[in-house]
Amino acid sequence: MNPRNRRQEITRVFDGRTHQVALCRGYRDGLPVFGWNEAPATLLTRSQLRAAGLRPNGQDPLALLIFRHRKPYARETVAELFSVELAAPKRTAAPGQMDHAMEARRTCCVCSCVQDYCVPTSTRECWTCFDDEQADRIEAAA
Repeated sequence: MNPRNRRQEITRVFDGRTHQVALCRGYRDGLPVFGWNEAPATLLTRSQLRAAGLRPNGQDPLALLIFRHRKPYARETVAELFSVELAAPKRTAAPGQMDHAMEARRTCCVCSCVQDYCVPTSTRECWTCFDDEQADRIEAAA
């Protein structure tokens, strides 16, 4: 389809306090669809909100951004657009929460000992418990 012949529709997008009037490419799942560099400046994707230090704050998407990649295989990407006015600042973890999370990463699930290294997430076991379990498996197989 030639981009110059693409059908454009006028849509109203309510983004918090104001109504935006913009040209969209149509509708998908009841949401207006915008192309690359066509969305109003008050609508951002999740990654754009994250880069601005914001989060969607539980709001539903107001529109969709749809574009195709040139390579490989011209796949289509769909991104949800959220209002900047309804977004909230990103939450930060308290220092105590981070300490608790790191202690959980260093705790062995078998012996419940806190190690001085992070135990592997694949086994959640310290090296001693892992070696003992492997030795038991070898004896059982023999």
